[in-house]
Amino acid sequence: MKVFGACLATLSLALPALPVWAWEPTKPVEFIVPAGTGGGADQMARFIQGVVAKNKLMAQPIIVVNKSGGAGAEGFLDVKGDKGNPHKIVITLSNLFTTPLATGVPFNWRDLTPVQMLALDQFVLWVNAESPHKTPKAFLDALKAGPDRSIKLGGTGSKQEDQIISVMMEKVAGKKMTYIPFKGGGDVAVQLVGKHIDATVNNPIEAESHWRAGKLRPLCVMDKAPMPYQAKLTATQAWADIPTCASAGVPVDYVMLRGVFMPPGVQPDHVKFYLDLFKKVRALPEWQDFMAKGAFNTSALSGQEFFDWLGKNEQMHRVLMREAGFIAQ
Repeated sequence: MKVFGACLATLSLALPALPVWAWEPTKPVEFIVPAGTGGGADQMARFIQGVVAKNKLMAQPIIVVNKSGGAGAEGFLDVKGDKGNPHKIVITLSNLFTTPLATGVPFNWRDLTPVQMLALDQFVLWVNAESPHKTPKAFLDALKAGPDRSIKLGGTGSKQEDQIISVMMEKVAGKKMTYIPFKGGGDVAVQLVGKHIDATVNNPIEAESHWRAGKLRPLCVMDKAPMPYQAKLTATQAWADIPTCASAGVPVDYVMLRGVFMPPGVQPDHVKFYLDLFKKVRALPEWQDFMAKGAFNTSALSGQEFFDWLGKNEQMHRVLMREAGFIAQ
């Protein structure tokens, strides 16, 4: 037996070490969108689904599922409740912060596992191309001069990003608008094209095709600096030609998260797989084109930097929501 044991030990030393395989999905990955179809989050999730499949970046497919109920609470609670499941991810927008504050639903971003900030999304003040308001100042002057609620502003959901911005604009003008909520950014843009509302604060990607078609007019972007994209989208204008709202007399500054989270209780190898996947996606020329088309702020964070950013932005939204009177009692 001693001889046999010695031979076995010698054989085990002689054999090469087997490779340690990193984790990868073994079944389709569900990509939750806590918002309606056609909006910025939905478009980004479906874009990622397409380029991952086209470039064969993972063996299993990604399946996009919209769960917009309760201002996105349906999607967030679904992911929160699926503890340890590495085959589910969620794309987040700033309703990550606003929904629990506005509804009192038992959810906080810390209930999920942060993975990656993919980008920040802009907000643009849009009017119909036939609107008499040709500049941000003209729009603001009309808001100031008219009676309360005479201007109809469409937006996605209630007590979320779009309505927060509407309250910020109302404070500047000293007048109220009529805020009309819709299910998603795609619906909002269509309502403006049809002149059922007077203005929107849609994300660029939600209104870009209508701008190209000559149906909508962008007035200003709600960021500290103009968008850097120089390619002309119309005969005369590029994203870079749109002034900041602050520089045009409308001091409103707000950008929105486009990030990915996983359920609680997943393993570091699970997170690493998706970090590596999104690194490959962000290196693709298709991603650069998508960023340019939607005029995204290409900031990207992960790890402790992302965690710290989330904490600061949660507090910022708490202040904005309190000032707007949107926090659930």
